[in-house]
Amino acid sequence: MGGKVKIIVLVKQVPEIALVNVDESSAKVEYPQGPGVINPFDSYAIEEALKIKEKNGAETVAISVGGKQSEVALKEALSLGIDRAILASDPLFENSDNQAVAKILAAALEKIGEYDLVLGGKQAIDSDDAMVPAALAARLGASQAMFVRKITEISGSSITVERTTEDGHDVVDVSLPAVLSVVKEINEPRLPSLKGKMKAKKATIEQLSAADLGLDSAGLGKQSPTLVEKASNPPPRPAGEIIEGETPEEIAEKLFKKLREDQVI
Repeated sequence: MGGKVKIIVLVKQVPEIALVNVDESSAKVEYPQGPGVINPFDSYAIEEALKIKEKNGAETVAISVGGKQSEVALKEALSLGIDRAILASDPLFENSDNQAVAKILAAALEKIGEYDLVLGGKQAIDSDDAMVPAALAARLGASQAMFVRKITEISGSSITVERTTEDGHDVVDVSLPAVLSVVKEINEPRLPSLKGKMKAKKATIEQLSAADLGLDSAGLGKQSPTLVEKASNPPPRPAGEIIEGETPEEIAEKLFKKLREDQVI
């Protein structure tokens, strides 16, 4: 691969899922206080960007959409070795759905300028819908490959990857610039060094507002294409049933009859 590539890494700050609750009376999600954590799947995207940087040379930029709490995730990316961090933050962005987030990110990438590769985790653990990387690629008019488990080669104009499928994987040659989402099988994320943490603590995170990106409220925040009308906790899991018998054959026969009665088989 000739020349240094520019890699954008999508990073999201998410709440600690175990502490998220649904208020049944208001039908709204209650998020815990505190900054939260970096989306675990994004750690694999950061690691892959750093591996490419170490092997081939690259400029790496982490970007996030959110409030001031998102700086925690960006600082972590910097502590691991990412070169720059950018936060797209504005009151107009609050409560944006995933299509709106993709719109904001696309505007931010246009502001950043030329890039070769965009990496993101396969999904965020708070929404679990795996939409943003593909929606971003569509807005950018860039090539895309989702659920990538291995990057095998990068040339001057394309990247070859293994893309996870239900039956195994495909080998795909994707033209650059491209947007990839990655799965956890792709690598093992490193931990930040003390030196990296100290450097990140002093680093400045670039800020981009709606005005900086040339965006207004159309299609963003409360004007997003989708809005959550109400939320509820999942129903409790029904009690299990223990099938007993004198012999394994008797138990198997009872199980078979039960499955037939319930129309499972």
